[in-house]
This record gives sequence, C-alpha cells and structure tokens, in this order.
Amino acid sequence: MMYTHTISVFDPSGKLIKTIPDSVELADFGIKGHPGTSQGAPVEAAFTHDGKYVYVSNYSMYGQNFGPEGSDSCTPASQPDKSFLYRIDTATLKIDQVIPVGSVPKYVAVTPDDKTVLVTNWCSWDLSVVDVASGKVRKTIPLNGSYPRGIAVAPDSRTAFVAIMGAARIDKVDLSAGEVSVFAEPGSGPRHLAISPDGKHLYSTNNGSGTVSKIDASSGRVIKSVFTGSQPRSMAISSDGKAVYVVNYESSTVSKLRTSDMREIAEEPTDHHPIGITYEPKNGTVWVACYVGSIIVFDDSKAS
Repeated sequence: MMYTHTISVFDPSGKLIKTIPDSVELADFGIKGHPGTSQGAPVEAAFTHDGKYVYVSNYSMYGQNFGPEGSDSCTPASQPDKSFLYRIDTATLKIDQVIPVGSVPKYVAVTPDDKTVLVTNWCSWDLSVVDVASGKVRKTIPLNGSYPRGIAVAPDSRTAFVAIMGAARIDKVDLSAGEVSVFAEPGSGPRHLAISPDGKHLYSTNNGSGTVSKIDASSGRVIKSVFTGSQPRSMAISSDGKAVYVVNYESSTVSKLRTSDMREIAEEPTDHHPIGITYEPKNGTVWVACYVGSIIVFDDSKAS
C-alpha cells in the first residue's frame, strides 16, 4: 500500500487482522543520517517458507535527508536515493529489521532454504543479496540491463532467474559466484517469473507482448507462449504446479492457464487495473489486488 504508507494483514478468510504503518525511526535500527520518523512506500512482499517473517520492499523513503526520489523512468546515472527492505515478524506484526538495499527496490524473493533474500533494484539495475542470519546485504550483483523486476529461484537455492524488463530478456544468476548470463528471451517486457515446484519449468509474463511463456529451466528454450490480455503483470502458481494465474493490467482480467499445455482454461473480470496476485494454498483461493484499492478473492478450490 505504497500510497497510504501501510501494510495490511489478512487471515485466509479475508478478515483484516491489522494495518501496519510503514513509519520507522531509522536510528533505532542503527541507520544514521535520517533523524526523526521516516516513511516507506511498500511495493512487494515475500514470506520465509517457515512463515515466521515477511520481507517488504519500499519504492522510496520519505523523511529527513532523503532524495532525489526514484521514478519508473530513472537510471543509475540519475542517482536516485537508495531505499530499504523491512522485515516483519508475523507473530508480533511489527517491523523488526530495516535493511539498506538499492534504488527503488521492487521484487523480493526468499530462497527455498530460507537463508537468503533477493531484491531487484529498479533504478540501480542490480540485485541485492541479503543474508537472513545477519540481516545485512552480503553482496550486490550488477545486472547488464535496465529495469530488473521479477525473480524466481531454483529449488537448490543456488541459482536465481531475473526478469530484465528494459532488455526484453531473463538473466540467470549464480548466487555464489555472482556471475550473470543471458538465459532466455521470451518476449517484450518480461515482468514476473514463477518456477514449477520441481524446478523444471519457468513461467514469464511478458508485459509488452501480452503473453505468458513456458520455458525450459535447464536450457532457456521457450516451449510455448500464449496471449492472455493487455499487459500481463504479476503471476502466481498453484501449490501442485498445475496452474498459473495471471493478472492482465489493461484488460482488467485474471487468466488461469493449465501448465501442461498452456491452455487458458478460465478468465474472469476484475476491478480496474489488477496489479498483484497470490495463491493461498490452505483454501485454494486466488487473491487479486487492484490499483483502485480493492482485493478480489476467487475460489479455485474445486478446480480440476
């Protein structure tokens, strides 16, 4: 909720549990140079697999000695201010860590072994690799392209795939060596990535092409691309890997694709400009967040 400076917490039934303000005293976390209260602008969130913590990226920070503010068209040369990653304890629902990362951090991913958090920095064109144990950035990996966004991590936690929206490709990152190589070119504006539970296939939404691609995760070969709507953005995958769900931003729809053959087997209207999506495995529901400020919950528990 970047515009309202809050993080809303719901239970699986949709009941609002708490609204957490993004205001922090950075000095309380050992961060100097920003006296008084600072506010963030929450963009994306990722849970640790044990459910104990959730990490939240902040598009920009607001308060003393921040600036210049980042934007969707910034570059490293424009030197927008660096931002922070929050960690929230899911038992107390309080921010308990604030971690400096890059400029305009967007997507966040936790590796399957829960040892590392990855953050794509939209304006500094790099990847922050955060060590969970220390709560500090272990390394920053430059990416050879503009506007990195989506991240998917292989089951062994050693390899990450990063969507480079401005370069129309997906990069493969060796997280130990920090080496980056071109992996796939699925279409224009690859934005969000998901990986199958067995790690064999990668899925990419291609914002500019209006398509979703299925990719061989070992070779980078694009197996199939299908049109879903105008500007497909975020995506979620079911726990069994049999379906992916995609929000189509300008079409104001959500599509369900069967992963075996990439056939669209359902499409439903949403409120204006659906932007975020997640799959809730307990009840088999699909949650869609829309830019107008609403969340729509679809029941897919009886899906075949």
